[in-house]
Amino acid sequence: MSTATDRYTIISSDCHAGGSHEQYREYLDKQYLDDFDAWRNKYKNPFRDLQDGGRIRNWDDVRRIGDQEEDGIVAEVVFPNTIPPFFPSFVLFARPPREDQYELRLAGIRAHNRWLADFCARHPERRAGIGQIFLNNVEDALDDLKFIRDNGLRGGVLISAVPPDVDYIKPLYDPCYEPIWQFCEDNNIIVNSHGGTGNPNYGKYSVSDLLFITEVSFYSQRPFVQLLLSGVFERHPNLKFVMTEQGCAWLVPMLKHFDSVIDKIRRTGRMGEMVYSEEHALKQLASDYFRQNCWVGVSQPGPDDAKARHILGIDKFMWGSDYPHNEGTHPFTREHLRALFSDTPEAEMRQILAGNTAALYGFDLEALKPYGDKVGPTVADLAQPITELPEGANEALIKSMKGTY
Repeated sequence: MSTATDRYTIISSDCHAGGSHEQYREYLDKQYLDDFDAWRNKYKNPFRDLQDGGRIRNWDDVRRIGDQEEDGIVAEVVFPNTIPPFFPSFVLFARPPREDQYELRLAGIRAHNRWLADFCARHPERRAGIGQIFLNNVEDALDDLKFIRDNGLRGGVLISAVPPDVDYIKPLYDPCYEPIWQFCEDNNIIVNSHGGTGNPNYGKYSVSDLLFITEVSFYSQRPFVQLLLSGVFERHPNLKFVMTEQGCAWLVPMLKHFDSVIDKIRRTGRMGEMVYSEEHALKQLASDYFRQNCWVGVSQPGPDDAKARHILGIDKFMWGSDYPHNEGTHPFTREHLRALFSDTPEAEMRQILAGNTAALYGFDLEALKPYGDKVGPTVADLAQPITELPEGANEALIKSMKGTY
């Protein structure tokens, strides 16, 4: 039986890492080095968390592990960050490459995947890396999935939403991607989607950034919607799909609405004036497919996200810190967890802070326990409610405290 002084082992289901340009150069195919040097000499980085001293958090083991252990976190699922070779911007926000960009950009993500495999291999019990592919060419994507499978990237693969104004790449519901879903299902490769992808090009207007930030949630949800409604989850019941850094409260009304639509189409073949044939009728409800195929990696959750776990399923909810992004919980992770989960039973806390993530991504909790016993917050720590904001509170903590102070 555990006591209040026992410590939690915490795995963040959402962290980000990437190499420096100097490091990525070492992982590039040699035929691209001259092109890389020319590109690098012209590139200027606009992102604050990738500049100055803070950028080493993306690749420096001592700084990175030290920061996270100070915050009580001992292991992480690693999404990409920084700027891979030949990319125009931060990897998650970059639009898919056009035909004339594809060869170099593909070389860039392959360099990142090689770098990531070595980055995770330095601490394999503590890191589950997520590789990248492009959807421009299915055969190339399958080659990259084989690399992910064969090189220890047990975090799986990142699938980005296809922006609606990108007409040179098929949407995710196109049958051309069936070999990708089949390969991932057959090889137990987790398919991950991450918030921030899929927005159209808003152009250079004063309102563009405002449009992006208010619509990004909608576009980030499109992979789930398109895979669900096109029957990918029906055809591939063992495919594992994760939605990360998108919250999860939005799923509750969406699943309820989709259940209603699917049920009515199955019963009547109609929705208003729209007539549907048998091919449109999914065999299960949306909520069934969610339980069958899906998980949520909820970074810096707010109160509504925390409540939604009881409806979506405790076993589907994985907590994330979003390290090293400035909007993440570091260095106030303990306070953040106290604000949201102080009244949560210990067994449930262990499940959402580590158990679910370990089961899905293949972490060994016994191997992580010595780290957790050393730096994890105690059961008593996290059971103590927090009623006021500490000095210097960051955005994530303020969000978690909403309505409590």
